[in-house]
Amino acid sequence: MSASHPIRVVRLPHAEGLALPSYATSGAAGMDLLAAVTSDLIIPPGGRALVPTGLTIALPPGFELQLRPRSGLALKNGITLPNSPGTIDEDYRGEVGVIVLNTDAEPFTVTRGMRIAQAVLAPVVRGYWEEVASLDDTDRGAGGFGSTGHR
Repeated sequence: MSASHPIRVVRLPHAEGLALPSYATSGAAGMDLLAAVTSDLIIPPGGRALVPTGLTIALPPGFELQLRPRSGLALKNGITLPNSPGTIDEDYRGEVGVIVLNTDAEPFTVTRGMRIAQAVLAPVVRGYWEEVASLDDTDRGAGGFGSTGHR
């Protein structure tokens, strides 16, 4: 069993009556975020929109909230998050919004309470830059952009 961490949340007026994010199953990694739109939001083919969740949050220290696409919306409707995973930092206190992109040829309608994205609580490991004169050699070297399959 994995550890649980509290996420403090304030529900904004336009989210009244909507459920808080929750895990659909006991093995789910992500919590479903609901669209707190006050009227239908139509996203045209190729269009993007910022979908409100109606939630402001305070994450535990040392964590981020990653926003990810829902696989069903991606497969059935071509709906994705262009900055996936989106990151909500532990010190952000504004409304959580989901940037949604419609890659389909048909308009997509976001309705109130629709499960629009997944939120995954993830630990953050911070790094620092250490400037050196040279780097150690590896088999791969400077090869990139698909070079590992061409040996």
